[in-house]
Amino acid sequence: MDVRIIHFYPDLMGLYGSRANVLALKRYLEHLDCDVTVEQVSPGGGADISRGDFFYMGAGTERAARAAMADFSRYAEPLKAAAQDNAAMLFAGTAMDLLGKSAKEADGSSYEGLGLASFTVEHGKKRIVGDVYGHTDLYPEAIVGFMNKCGMVSGVETPLLTGLDLGFGNEKERGPEGFHWKNVFASQLTGPLLVKNPKLLETVAAAVYARRGKPLPVDRPADRWAEKAYAVTEEQLRARAQSK
Repeated sequence: MDVRIIHFYPDLMGLYGSRANVLALKRYLEHLDCDVTVEQVSPGGGADISRGDFFYMGAGTERAARAAMADFSRYAEPLKAAAQDNAAMLFAGTAMDLLGKSAKEADGSSYEGLGLASFTVEHGKKRIVGDVYGHTDLYPEAIVGFMNKCGMVSGVETPLLTGLDLGFGNEKERGPEGFHWKNVFASQLTGPLLVKNPKLLETVAAAVYARRGKPLPVDRPADRWAEKAYAVTEEQLRARAQSK
């Protein structure tokens, strides 16, 4: 199966090792004998994204995210059409901010988002930094990660993480976090989210297959190092959450 990955602004929006999410998914799909092509989209590039199977944007500074949005708006209609058609997407860190209706900066200025979702984001001057341990309706295992944000997200009706045992959610401590609709996965958790959470990687790969009307192959690759790292992280964060 041929798979085309669209990676938006890898240089502008690539903090905390965000690029590893694309590399992890590419390797996973290649182990399933897929022929994977990664097309990088740069500001002003005018790429044709109509045939994408997976769309991704990673974390950047708040200033970088606003700069990315100035170019990203040109892809609003084809990206919305792809989302409606069940294309798989992941927007991590500040990239999640761009999917909503609008974002308001700490200086009072604001800009429009893509409008794929109806939520709004308001940035403050105080940063929210720390580990996160939460749960999703997608599968039983916990999701682990790290957050470094200054944005409060309001109006999410379908969060990716339905609740947190540790960390700050969209707008409150231990509240729901992220956004999920159809095969659109978004979270303000930063860095290599798919590397840290092997089950989420499998879920995203399954979404790519499902759009083609195919189930994920039974004989799937297992990364024992990633799974061991997840097990250690999950155990430690769960213990911290239970001690609070």
